Amino acid sequence: MAEAQNPGGEDPQTPASSRMTSFTQVPIEVTVAVGRASPSIQELLGLDVGSILTLDKALDDPVELFIGDRSIGFGLLEVSEESGDPRLSVRLTEIADLGTSAP
Repeated sequence: MAEAQNPGGEDPQTPASSRMTSFTQVPIEVTVAVGRASPSIQELLGLDVGSILTLDKALDDPVELFIGDRSIGFGLLEVSEESGDPRLSVRLTEIADLGTSAP
C-alpha cells in the first residue's frame, strides 16, 4: 500500500499553532517610501554625483511602509544608535489592519 505524500513536508499530526509559529519566523522585506520625484528625462540625464533630487515630501512628513505593493503603515524617519553606529530608522505611527484581504 502506497503512503500519501505531504507536499509541505509538515507532519499532518503537528498542531496548526506549531506550524504557524514556524511560518511567522520567515523574514520578509519591508520597503519604506520616503517620497517621489518626477524629473524630465533631460533633468534626469543631467544628474551627477552630488546632484540633489527634490522629493514631494517635507523632512517631517510621514513615510509609508510596504510589503510588496501592499501598504502596511506609516512612520517618521529618525536616527537610532545601534552599537554606537547611527542608523536611519522608522518610528511607526500607524499600522494598517493586516487581517483584511487585499482589494
